[in-house]
Amino acid sequence: MITYKTQAEIEKMRRAGQVLFAAMKAVKSAIRPGVTTAELDRVAESVIRSHGAIPSEKGYEGFPGSICASPDDMVVHGIPSESVVLREGQIISIDCTVLLDGYQADMARTFPVGEISPEAQALIDAAKESFGKGLAFARKGYRIGDISHAIQTSVEGHGYGVVRSLCGHGIGKEMHEDPEVPNFGKPGHGLRLREGLCIAVEPMITAGDYRVYIAEDNWAFLTRDHSLSAHYENTLAITESGEALILTMPDGFDGEDV
Repeated sequence: MITYKTQAEIEKMRRAGQVLFAAMKAVKSAIRPGVTTAELDRVAESVIRSHGAIPSEKGYEGFPGSICASPDDMVVHGIPSESVVLREGQIISIDCTVLLDGYQADMARTFPVGEISPEAQALIDAAKESFGKGLAFARKGYRIGDISHAIQTSVEGHGYGVVRSLCGHGIGKEMHEDPEVPNFGKPGHGLRLREGLCIAVEPMITAGDYRVYIAEDNWAFLTRDHSLSAHYENTLAITESGEALILTMPDGFDGEDV
């Protein structure tokens, strides 16, 4: 069931998004060769709890971390660990959800670890660019498929793959709500967007084959051909004006990013 949020509810989600933005900035600052993903997890949790918020992912269906930390060919859902030590030249995707005053905000970024290859940086840039292309259709009157198609066209235009078995989602009181928001699809199809709809749009892209598999821990998804993967996510609300408000970027898409 799809729930449409009031202005007051969206404001609560925006405040959760501000806490999440601060946590993501702190994690980015901590990323360097030699750091473990467990250390990054502690950084995020400390910032989140210092604002009176809760890291929603911790304990979600048994997940042990406050963030998902997914290096290189790991697409999503990497469990933070003392045994995962970051190395120069890697990339790492950080996905985190925050609960504040009963409402959620969800966000993901892929960061370099030290100096990375131009090819890896291009993949990271393409993930953000594809989000921006989808954002242009996150407006009242368009459909979910318009967002999905714009993302897919952008990603595949660069020669990259779009993960199909994982997708964005509605969000509000729960981390995952209806509707699903795929990163591929046909324009003019799917739910029509209207005021009060809140969704997490999250392109997950690969440098090679788009197909993925789940690891033995039953959490992490990895690219089947072990090509690099990048992830870029924000929580959006369709507003009375018809445009999308990015709840996890205080200055909007053209403003400061983490």
